This record gives sequence, structure tokens and C-alpha cells, in this order.
Amino acid sequence: MNRIILLGRLVRDPEVRYTPNGRVVCQFTLAVDRPFANQEGQREADFIPVVIWGKQAETCGNSLTKGQRALVEGRLQIRSYEAKDGTKRTIAEVIADRFEFIERKGDFAGRSSQAPQGYAPAANTNNGGNMESFGSAVPFDEEIPF
Repeated sequence: MNRIILLGRLVRDPEVRYTPNGRVVCQFTLAVDRPFANQEGQREADFIPVVIWGKQAETCGNSLTKGQRALVEGRLQIRSYEAKDGTKRTIAEVIADRFEFIERKGDFAGRSSQAPQGYAPAANTNNGGNMESFGSAVPFDEEIPF
């Protein structure tokens, strides 16, 4: 079985393009933290290329940005190609068949507070669409009472 699940941050904005036959493809690189620290006590990351096709590729291109966290599920593919200088190169990449937003664009530092394109909170006619009536936010360091 060839199955891989990755959680990481985008290294740069996704690149969306169309093949000559009209298929849409999106490529981006995820920085995935290693589960251990190096000898200096610092965490290292692996930079893993991801390719996603079809409607999800359009969604990724329109919604993901550099620095945003994403969860990707797919399969590992290793392929060879000939570079422009004539040398043979090998690349390992994840061919994603599923992805999830881990945070909205506005949820991470250094970004605007706008939500991803197509995102709209559910309207609530009782309170004019805001979420104030659901209670106060609970900080992460406090226990949830249930």
C-alpha cells in the first residue's frame, strides 16, 4: 500500500497551471517538521513537493498561501526526467488526492485577516450573523469542561 499523510506549512504560494489538454494542476511545497531535534537542539524540517489535480487543484490555488498550514493525503511517487542540461534527475513527490485547510488565511501571523475565497460563515438570523451569542472563547491552556 502506498499512502502518505502530511501536515505542514506551505513554503511559497501554490503554482496553478493547465496542461495542453485542459487539466488543471497545482504544485506546492510543504515544510514538514521532523519529530525530533538535531544535536544542537533545533527542529529540522523536510521540504516535500506536492502535486494535486482537478477541482481540488483550483481550490488549493485560490485558497492556500505561503505560510499557511495544510493537511495533505495521497501517495508517494518517484519519477525520473531529463533536465535541460541533459542530466538525468529523480524526484520524489506526493500526488495528493485529498487536502484539508488547517487554518484560514487570517489565522496565522503575518497575513491578512480575510477568509479563504469561497468561505462564508453560516448566517444566523437570531444574532445578525455574528458568533457572540455562542459564549466566550476558551484559551488553549484551559481545560474544556466536558
